[in-house]
Amino acid sequence: MKNIFLLLLFVTVFGFAQNNELRPYTLADGLPQSQVYAIVQDSIGYLWLGTQGGGLARFDGEDFTIFNESDGLISNYIQSLLVVEDSLFIGTKKGISILANGTVNSFESPQVHCIYNDGKQTFFGTNSGIYQLEKDDTLKKTTLSTTLNNAKINDILFDGKNYWIASKEGLFKTEFLHKRSPISQIQFGDFTSLKLNINTLYAASFLDGISLVNISEEKTEAIEKPLRINDISIIKNQLWISTDDDGLTVLNLETLQFEKKLGRTNGLSVSHIRKSFEDRNGAVWIATSGGGFYKYFPNQFTHFDKDTGLNGNRIYATHAIENELWFSVAERGISVIDSLGIKNIDPIPGFENVKIKTLASDDFGNLWAGSDGKGILFRENIKEQSIVVSGADISDIKIDTLVTVKTVNHLINESNGFPSNWIRQLYINGNTILAATYADGIVKFQYNDIDKVPTILNTFGKEEGIEDLLLVDLKADNQGRIWYSTQKGHLGYIEENSVTHLGDVLESNTPINNLLFNEDTLFLGTAGNGIWASTGFDYTKFQKLKGAKTVTSQNSFQLIFDAQGNLWTGSERGIDNIIINNENEIVDVFHYGRNDGFLGIETCLNAATKDAQNNLWFGAIYGLTKYNTNQSTTQNNLKPVIRFEDIKVDYTSIKGSEKWEIQNNSLQLQPDQNQISFSYRTVDLDHPMAVQYRFKLDAAEWSPWLKNSEQSLAGLAYGSHTFTAQSRDYRWQESEPISFSFNIESPLYAKTWFQWLLIGLSLLLIFLIGYGYLKRIKRKNIAETDRLQLENHLLSLEQKALRLQMNPHFIFNVLNGIKAMGSTDTAKMNNTINSFATLLRGILNNSRKETINLETEIKTLRNYIDVELLMSQKPFKYSIDFFSEISAEEILIPPMLIQPFVENAIRHGISKQISEGNLKIVFKTEGDFLHCSITDNGPGIFESQKNKTATNHQSVALEVTKERIASLSGKDTLQLKELKKEGIIVGTEVTFTIPLETDF
Repeated sequence: MKNIFLLLLFVTVFGFAQNNELRPYTLADGLPQSQVYAIVQDSIGYLWLGTQGGGLARFDGEDFTIFNESDGLISNYIQSLLVVEDSLFIGTKKGISILANGTVNSFESPQVHCIYNDGKQTFFGTNSGIYQLEKDDTLKKTTLSTTLNNAKINDILFDGKNYWIASKEGLFKTEFLHKRSPISQIQFGDFTSLKLNINTLYAASFLDGISLVNISEEKTEAIEKPLRINDISIIKNQLWISTDDDGLTVLNLETLQFEKKLGRTNGLSVSHIRKSFEDRNGAVWIATSGGGFYKYFPNQFTHFDKDTGLNGNRIYATHAIENELWFSVAERGISVIDSLGIKNIDPIPGFENVKIKTLASDDFGNLWAGSDGKGILFRENIKEQSIVVSGADISDIKIDTLVTVKTVNHLINESNGFPSNWIRQLYINGNTILAATYADGIVKFQYNDIDKVPTILNTFGKEEGIEDLLLVDLKADNQGRIWYSTQKGHLGYIEENSVTHLGDVLESNTPINNLLFNEDTLFLGTAGNGIWASTGFDYTKFQKLKGAKTVTSQNSFQLIFDAQGNLWTGSERGIDNIIINNENEIVDVFHYGRNDGFLGIETCLNAATKDAQNNLWFGAIYGLTKYNTNQSTTQNNLKPVIRFEDIKVDYTSIKGSEKWEIQNNSLQLQPDQNQISFSYRTVDLDHPMAVQYRFKLDAAEWSPWLKNSEQSLAGLAYGSHTFTAQSRDYRWQESEPISFSFNIESPLYAKTWFQWLLIGLSLLLIFLIGYGYLKRIKRKNIAETDRLQLENHLLSLEQKALRLQMNPHFIFNVLNGIKAMGSTDTAKMNNTINSFATLLRGILNNSRKETINLETEIKTLRNYIDVELLMSQKPFKYSIDFFSEISAEEILIPPMLIQPFVENAIRHGISKQISEGNLKIVFKTEGDFLHCSITDNGPGIFESQKNKTATNHQSVALEVTKERIASLSGKDTLQLKELKKEGIIVGTEVTFTIPLETDF
């Protein structure tokens, strides 16, 4: 009997601990009324709840949106709900309301108890027969039979051939509802709910259990209990039966055997259940009368808190010893869970009302506890043996040894020589204990059983090398080194009583909350900087855990590995199961929060452990949670669905409005309507806060994943656009993208044809202006060309005229000399006439040409000089030299270019010289130029100019020649200089250079 009692106690304790499978939603969560009579889910994923007096509530997993009579509902007392496409049909106490596109339309009728749609028409079971919604949106009562026309209709079902009607008057069958047809009464009784599974119809009655009707063979059998049934549902091959006073009963659908019961004894606050409903993710929702509604989701968590036997909720430390789980509760001391259930250890004198932050055990199974301000508790288990003698007489005497365990508590603190009462972490190796204190370093000691005092072996503080004494965690590696972490992010280890302090290894001054060794890797959990893993065997270099997924929080309060090699971390948001590969990269992350069964929510620092059965235990501020690794659950991991909830143009919703034009599935907007906003939503009832969204416009890149589900676009370009949105759930499953097309009409000035017209007109205008301008320029250029040609012609004539001019005085003298020679020297006269004639003929021939070859110019100069010699009173010598690799016949120069300078040298140079005159003319080529020099041995050009009586011909001819040279070679090309020898002027030299021109 004692063992049976203990077993019952164990079952009871753990039965109460299973309340994490039921998540209640009440008035405190935002539910408008605690009596929930109907539950449905729409295509987006919203849960719709019909209440008695609170109207309609829409639930997204986190928040409620309320609709009531002020929003257009015909009544706040709702009996039934049905979703048909995008419309929600609401059956109320006063009639029917239809919510579609944000608009409510209502129809008066008797109280509605059920709504059924057969794919073509919608029927309403009321207090007085069946009504149907006509195509013209009018409500019409169907005519069935005298019995049913005024009966209370609780449910309607169509099996593909016949309609089944559950009414207060019995169970009926008919072929049609929208027109008269024979009606058969199958059974009498107050039938409340109908469900069909293959060929079996389950018909529940309020007082007579459930009838099972084979619709093909018309055979009937009964399930007599439970009674007082309000509704039945088929969920996961189970029959869920909602009762009026006995909670929920679940039967196996195939065997009809009892499987479970949900009621007051295991988590429900009331026994009056109105309906059970399975959402598309596999969670079951339970509507109650008076207790709100519940989410039922079997999971691998077992939760313990104050309501299930703990003496407090905040769990500071956990530690497993064989088959026992020890933990500390707030300032309420130590408790243990074993095969007998939860046991709270009686307060220990001197160690009561204290925060116990760390628990450890030695090789003998003794428990050690470190506290805030009261030192260390050592719970020593002492085995005592006693001899038990039994038997009625000497011949029957039996001697047995009875072993009992006695627990003796020892306190280790400052009063008996310990350095500090503030203990942050304990590590035990054999009979040696290391205690990390809050500010006094690490104390290495042993407990003296004889004197009952600690024997301090060593103290490691700043003098020994620990630079930051704000210690947080203490762990040993596989080499026996004791590692410590600190509040400032420092890391170090103790080996053979020597400290190696590595300093701020993460270079972030971030507290390292926990240390965890797994094989050859050291993991660091930080406060605000995520989880890090060592990259080498010396544990001096670390890299942050990264990968395809991210952890839920950058705070790591707990780190532990499970038996499968997966890393778990606890944070202020629950716990994460992190799947990592051999390179310590995150492959996947499974988060568990309140909606997943982890009711502790925020975990406590280093309060995690693994028991002998490999179950994980997590201490949190709202209780102690066990994760059962030997139990598995299944859930539908469907892809998320995203829908547009609203689209606004210039802050006005287009929903339900007829003023918006739709062409080719594209919204047509006016040019000034270039502000449009989109509201879209994915509803995840399990993890509503983990849904993320992204969007893009046209062919642009996707935006980053954000939690914002609204996007406003302003200043859009004219033309066609497509807005696309996508969502992903907490598992990072992505929805199918949704798109919305719209076109912003271009104004006249922005229309393509108008712009091309403007461009064409502009180009035409530019062409005409350019054409006119070019014509004017052309006319001007023609006139200017004509003028320049005329001027050039006149100049040419002038030059030719000048070239034809010969010194009149020279001609006069030649003619007079010839005349005089006629009477004195006939032969000389003949030579002079021949030379003069040759000179005149050459001048006349050359004057018609722009250029002549140098050879011809040299011959002309010789003829001229010969004539001057014949006429001169003083003979003189002359020479004409030519130096070039090019033949003189191939070099071209303007005619009569040299003659004025030669004439000037003879007349004003040599003729004034007393001694014999000497004239030297030199031509030579250098590169691309022809150099010419005329040298005489006269009195000097500047001296002769003082005494010169210049003729008009000479002045004009010389000036014209200078201008001709300047036009050919540039200004200052002509050089005139006097030749001096020992300060005395001995002649004149004229030099100039012209570009070399040839006839090839």
